Order: sequence, then C-alpha cells, then structure tokens
Amino acid sequence: MLALKLLNVVAPAYFLCISLVTFVLQLFLFVPSMFRDPSTTPLLSPALLHGALFLFLSANALGNYILVIHNSPEDLGQCLNLGGGAEVVADWSDGSRATGSALPSTHFCRLCARVTQRHDHHCFFTGNCIGSRNMRNFIMFCLYTSLACLDSLVAGVAYISAVLSVSFANPLAFLTLLPHSISQFFSGALLSSEMFVILMLYLWLGIGLACAGFCCHQMLLILRGQTRYQVRKGMVVRARPWRKNLQEVFGKRWLLGLLIPVLNVGSDYHRQKDK
Repeated sequence: MLALKLLNVVAPAYFLCISLVTFVLQLFLFVPSMFRDPSTTPLLSPALLHGALFLFLSANALGNYILVIHNSPEDLGQCLNLGGGAEVVADWSDGSRATGSALPSTHFCRLCARVTQRHDHHCFFTGNCIGSRNMRNFIMFCLYTSLACLDSLVAGVAYISAVLSVSFANPLAFLTLLPHSISQFFSGALLSSEMFVILMLYLWLGIGLACAGFCCHQMLLILRGQTRYQVRKGMVVRARPWRKNLQEVFGKRWLLGLLIPVLNVGSDYHRQKDK
C-alpha cells in the first residue's frame, strides 16, 4: 500500500517532467531546425504549421489533464444521498460491502479514501480516480497525449535524419537506431544531446501507443456501457443503445469538448446533479 501511495505521487511528477522536456525540445530544437532561411520564411511555412499543431495538441492534453484533477469524483459516502432504497455497490477497505442510499456501481478507493460513482479505475498519472465526472476529460487527455507524442516522434525523426544523415526509408532503420546510437555514443562519435533525443523518440513511441491503445479500449467499454471496474468484477450491466452510452459520457456538446478542454457540460450526470 505504501508503494502505491508513493507511485501516486511520483507518477504525476514524471508526467509533468516528460511534458516539459517535450515542450522544450519541440519549440527550441525541432521547430527552429525546420527554418532554413528565417528571412524568406512564408507565413504558412511547414515549421510554423507544425509549431501551431503541437501547441494545439499540448494545450488540449494539458487542459484536459488539469480538468481530470479539478473535476475529480465526489465522495458519495459524504455528499450524496439519493434515497429511495437504492443500494450502494461499494467495496470497502476491509473487504466488506456497505449498504446505504447512493447510486449503484460505486466503489471505495483506498488510495483516494472516497466512494466514487461509476468508478472505472485509479489513474496514477493524475493521482485521481476516474469516474462519471471526469471520464470524458480523461479520454480526451489520453487522445491528445497520444497525438502530441506521435507528433513529437515525427519531428524528432526528421531532426535526427537531418543531423545524423540517417535514412528511415527502411522500416528496420528505426529499430536498429538505438543499438547503433549507444555504440556510437560510448565511442565518442555521438553527442549527448543527440543521444538524449534518440532516447526520447522511443519514449514518445511507447507513451503514444500506450495512450492510443488505452483510449480505444476505454471507448469500447463506453459503447458497451461498462467500466473497467465492472469488467474486472464480472458485474452484469443493463444493455442500452450505444448512442445513449456515448451521450452519457460526452454529453450533447461533444464537438466543443473535442476541440477545446471543457467540463462535462450536458452529460447525464450533471443533469441528474442539477435536479
């Protein structure tokens, strides 16, 4: 338990450090290297468009990251009492099950020490539980983090290709880049800054693929009307149309949330809370 609490503190700091390093490399190394002659650079040059695209992806990733933390699930054990004899489906820290007047499909998280509605999982990179209030922001965070990492990967590959005169026409060139770079680095033929960029390429690839896969898996669960916790516990959920399941998470203003970081305005949870 102590190791999990430590991970809950270290993981967000690790994510912020990676984000800061990526931001610095993109704006102070990759984008300037794209300018061949700044005096003759047109307004809509590829370098400026790439910089604007990266800023857009980064702003959405960071904005949704903040909203996931800011819009964390409420503690239903203290502030929610719906009445009507509804039974809490919650697993407490001692393994017992408690009953009361709250929404079904709730769960007690030992790390957050709270009961959350439609608990999905505990995200260590945000240090928060993911539930009905911040599910859409979490999915947008994963989506834009994946896109920002893949964008940085493409820019980094272009930079390494220009600096080291390496051709990536052969797909195996990227797979053999790391072992060749390590041997050249210890032999003194490769600068430490170039070796650092090469290591970041593989880190961006791993984070981008992991976030993309997690986002696709989460969308599949939403279409089915399930959460990761319900799947893990083998809970049976009522079958509903997939459109209604999507609207419950993304709300009616889903297009606005796809372009800019916003709260879950218009979702079923907020309409129920207002009532």
